[in-house]
Amino acid sequence: MEHSQSTGEGLLLAGRYRLGESIGRGGMGKVWRAHDEVLHRVVAVKELTAGRFVAEADRLVLHARTQKEARAAARITHPGVVTVHDVLEHDSRPWIVMQYVDGPSLADAAKEAGTIEPREAARIGLHVVGALRAAHAAGVLHRDVKPGNVLLARDGRVLITDFGIAAIEGDSTITRTGEIVGSIDYLAPERVRGGDPGPASDLWSLGATLYTAVEGTSPFRRTSPISTMQAVVTEEPPHPEKAGPLAPVIVALLRKDPDQRPRADEAERMLLDAMEGRRPEAAQAYVPTQRVAMEDLEPAPVGNAPASGPAGGARTADGAGADGTTAGAPRKTTAQWPQPPQGPHPPQSPPTLVPSTPSSSGRGRWRTAVLAALLAGVVAGGAVFAAMNYAGGDRDGGRATPPTSAPATKGAADAVPAGWHRVQDPEGFSLVVPDGWKRQTEGDQIDYTPDNGRHRIRISIDRSPDFENPYMHAIDLERVLQKRMDYVRIKLNQNTYRDQVRSALWEFSWTERKDFPGPRHAIDQMYYEDDGTEYAVYMSSPESSWETTREQFDIVLRYWRAPGD
Repeated sequence: MEHSQSTGEGLLLAGRYRLGESIGRGGMGKVWRAHDEVLHRVVAVKELTAGRFVAEADRLVLHARTQKEARAAARITHPGVVTVHDVLEHDSRPWIVMQYVDGPSLADAAKEAGTIEPREAARIGLHVVGALRAAHAAGVLHRDVKPGNVLLARDGRVLITDFGIAAIEGDSTITRTGEIVGSIDYLAPERVRGGDPGPASDLWSLGATLYTAVEGTSPFRRTSPISTMQAVVTEEPPHPEKAGPLAPVIVALLRKDPDQRPRADEAERMLLDAMEGRRPEAAQAYVPTQRVAMEDLEPAPVGNAPASGPAGGARTADGAGADGTTAGAPRKTTAQWPQPPQGPHPPQSPPTLVPSTPSSSGRGRWRTAVLAALLAGVVAGGAVFAAMNYAGGDRDGGRATPPTSAPATKGAADAVPAGWHRVQDPEGFSLVVPDGWKRQTEGDQIDYTPDNGRHRIRISIDRSPDFENPYMHAIDLERVLQKRMDYVRIKLNQNTYRDQVRSALWEFSWTERKDFPGPRHAIDQMYYEDDGTEYAVYMSSPESSWETTREQFDIVLRYWRAPGD
């Protein structure tokens, strides 16, 4: 097939751009180092890989976004914005030729070092704010500021790239009604709520980016896109303990209300102070005062009532062959942001009185209501999540995230959840499994199970897959299951996993008649690595315990590591 030859080293595009090695990827495309044989210079070429596997209507949207990215970048004249040289079409897909930056992304640098030193992070942030000011002055909102889109040149320059979902003043939108675009743990609350973004939205994203750089964890990422959106809107991240003089700047940028965030010029002055090791006094005006609950105005009743705190190869189904506070003390509440420990400063307003902290059951209902509201706001417009890049979308896999964080990008955190342990499998991959689960094999299938397969994690590896992509493979397997059992498809769709667009998520149920009789449920994440190897991470269990299994599956995916990671 033609497009099977459209990637790889040596390909010549438009008679002048010779592709070299792949230097990064994200949810929508792959970036190649290339040589311009006309001007004899090194360039970067962005390939829109997502265009291969989508319907015609979606392909037109992706093409329009590519053209929009080029137009957005072309409107901005600033050394901190990656220059777009050319846009061309090859294999019925658009490609963008860009300035080559010799150096890693901030995501890569933080992944390598663990964390970024606060003064260096402030320097990086200062450059990014300058680029954003130029973009905003040109009528362009970036809308996807994150560590993977901040490039660090070897000569010390800092550049921002990827204006693929930028909003251009005076340009009609090309996002669908209700669609949320961007990497969701870096989306500003007003964007999650469906409001119109503004320059303050990009500054929120910068605050989240700087938090990730200095703390080593994304401040809002949770176990799913919906819980992450809920955290962005309703929860405050832990105080940035490692940020030093940069901490109050991050606090200021992460205010929930965009009108309470500093302007870009104010942020520049704050970042300059932090870069030079001074505590940015101007930032104190933006640090929120502590919220006081009504109960805090009087002692809590004596007793033992608990204090409440914030929540924090071929495979088929199993039966078809292969599986497929102290009493009397004041009650403690959670501050919106704690006052910074260094240096007194005058309060900007008196403490805000808020309703008392609800009971555990009340909190659960409240969180459910918030979640329902988020869902209603997104789904009411016929939302699609195609461009949210929840699995990272960074230049090369994103930063490590907290132990309770989202599905894996490369470089997952070493810490694992309580009650789990990491296993280095003889086949080279690594995963975490619940304590008590042991390795078993069945032919070339590798299982981890506590009860001889009634509940199981199954790993399949195919180094020479016969299908163009995992979705087509799943369709073929589905035909087999339909013939052998009372198979019921729950979902089967292409997705992005570990920044690979050649991925598919498949969930189904059936009635087992053989080893473990009764209704069963399974889910399978299939994806191709860069070397062409297909991996499938599968879990199945009786329907009666599916809720627990589904939660376990998210953890398994989050901490999965392919060989070489």
